Parts: sequence; C-alpha cells; structure tokens
Amino acid sequence: MKLLENSIFEALSSQLCVETGESRILGRIESYSCKMAGDDKHMFKQFCQEGEPHVLEALSPPQSTSTTSPSQYGKSSEDGESPLSDKCCRKTIFYLITTLNESFRPDYDFSAARADEFSREPSVNWVANAVNSSLISAVGEEFNSVGPELWNAIDQEINLQSCDIYSYNPDLDSDPFGEEGSLWSFNYFFYNKKLKRIVFLTYRSVSVLSGYGRDCADNELDMELDDEEMDGFTEDRCPRALCV
Repeated sequence: MKLLENSIFEALSSQLCVETGESRILGRIESYSCKMAGDDKHMFKQFCQEGEPHVLEALSPPQSTSTTSPSQYGKSSEDGESPLSDKCCRKTIFYLITTLNESFRPDYDFSAARADEFSREPSVNWVANAVNSSLISAVGEEFNSVGPELWNAIDQEINLQSCDIYSYNPDLDSDPFGEEGSLWSFNYFFYNKKLKRIVFLTYRSVSVLSGYGRDCADNELDMELDDEEMDGFTEDRCPRALCV
C-alpha cells in the first residue's frame, strides 16, 4: 500500500479537525494505492496462510441494515457473490487492514482485525448522509460549505459510483476508537477495484476533558523541535499523527 499525495484531501482534513467546546473532532481523508510490492507481498502470503486469496469470509451486517431494504442493495461485489451474503474475499480484507495499519502507524497495529469487524455498505447515499449528519452536528453550519467540496474531491479521486464501500466497526479494545474520552467515530473505505485504489475517510470525536489530542500534539512537537524552540510555542493546527 502506498499513500498517494492529494493536496485537496490534506486541506479538507485540516479544515475538519476542530475543537467544538466540549470535544475535538479528529480525522482525515487519505488515498492509497493497492498495488503490492516487497513487504506487502510477503505480508499478503502470510495473511492468506494457505495461499487462497479468494476464499470468502463473513462480514458483519451493514450499518445501514436497519434503514435499507433488500431492493436498495446495488451491484454485486468484486467477488461475484450477492451483497446480501455479507461476505468478502481475504484479499480485500487484507487491503482494508493494511490501509488501517498505514494510516495509523506506528501507534496502532490492526493486523489481528477480523473479517467480522468490517461491513459492506450498499449505498453511497446512505454513507454520505451518515457522514454529513455526524460532521454537521459536530462542526456546525461551517460544514455546509465544506461538505459538497468533500464529496466532490472523493468522487474525483475514486469515482464513487464504481466503488464498493466498507466500514470498520472496531472491537474498542486495541485501537484508537476505544480510548478514554472517545465519543463517536466512523471509518469508511471507498474501494475501486479497477483503479486499485482506496480512499479512507475516518473521523472521531474525543472529549476535551480526556486531554487526548492536546497531549499528543505536544509529544509530536517534542520530536521535531529543540528545547529552545519549544519555549512559548503554541500549535493551532491538528498534526497528521493527531488526526485519527
């Protein structure tokens, strides 16, 4: 997996990392190439164990199950099975886990994530509405102007109508989404098989009372600045290591 540079994603990520009184909104939008080379190929062989990348594994039901009828489930997935079966090949699961590892390294390791911690979401509109609802309630009216730009940028990068969309539903024991002070989170992967590319959209809200976020910013700055430079230094922006 390789992180692809995207200045629009970087700008949007910065805009949406904000403090809203009682909470901080932390997150980012990133684009990854799924082309494997070197270590990726070795890890993939280990992940597949017996070299069967197309073996299907059961996913959790989509988050939209309660509001989506079977007739709204769109095209079949890359693996050829019906989306209603909630299954996915191990190769795709590997891509999703590797994306998480690349995005959150070196602080977290998702290698032990299970297939049933992921879901396939059948509707772009449902995912967009869920994301918009969370960010509007958190960021406020400011998101009304950012929202269209966000979805246009994602569409330009990945072609949403050609994507399978997956969500990550963590066990909350071994990842950032279960840490003290975490209020809510969402994690969506827009996977375009033809382009061999994934756009990862992840945001969460953490309580300012937990101190999480501000302390992380100070720790990152310690690594980059000398003691003299630290005197009187304040940071307004949300650094990449923070925006998770």
